[in-house]
Amino acid sequence: MSFEGEVVLVTGGAGGLGDASARKLHAAGASVVIADLNDDKGKALADELGERAVYVRTDVLDDATIENALDQAGELGTLRYAVIAHGGFGVLEKVVNRDGSPHTLKGFTDTIGLYLTGTYNVLRLTAARIAKQEPKEGGERGAVVMTSSIAGYEGQIGQSAYAAAKGGVIGLTLAGARDLSAVGIRLNTIAPGTMHTPIMDFLGEEKLGQFAKAVPFPKRLGAPSEFAFLAQHLLENPYINGEIIRLDGGQRFQPK
Repeated sequence: MSFEGEVVLVTGGAGGLGDASARKLHAAGASVVIADLNDDKGKALADELGERAVYVRTDVLDDATIENALDQAGELGTLRYAVIAHGGFGVLEKVVNRDGSPHTLKGFTDTIGLYLTGTYNVLRLTAARIAKQEPKEGGERGAVVMTSSIAGYEGQIGQSAYAAAKGGVIGLTLAGARDLSAVGIRLNTIAPGTMHTPIMDFLGEEKLGQFAKAVPFPKRLGAPSEFAFLAQHLLENPYINGEIIRLDGGQRFQPK
């Protein structure tokens, strides 16, 4: 297939996984909307990519900003694809902490809001736009890739909020794919393991080395470019639908 004349919305497009996806898809011929809240990085990436790339400040929990990003996508070409790869904060709390205090409800609901509700919000609004496009050969109108985590299967100690959110994305995948089949849109999810995104560098080489030892093979963290490679394939392959694909080098999270 060719991405020529077609547009991909990438949420978290200025961050590690989103940045790599935007670069990969742009190189493949797509126009890309870099949807993020990091103005400096988003604008810099759009300027670097040049033609067929635009940065749009986007909050995944704000309908108006998402609709604006979708409007911008329509000006670039035919919106058919999205990679939902935004990140953000993390909450490290146990259901009951060592001091006997319960997990903060705000920490839980904010995490669910960003990673699950935000993902669903982008999915529903983007799919509604894609559903209006003329179908291609085979009846497909487009495809969406969401981002979960292997924590959605094997949440570690202190990850109850994050694991619940990412587990929710896993549960959304097949149900969403079934919903969207009526309008010719495929939906798949990538569940990454420990990825070497820029934010991980603050941990230092020693800690990163410890993480790498937990990966059966290859014994290293995953590269954002490998996420982008898989995202592109999921957008291109017309017979992959309703799937959650682990991208983890065979890693299985231990309790801690």
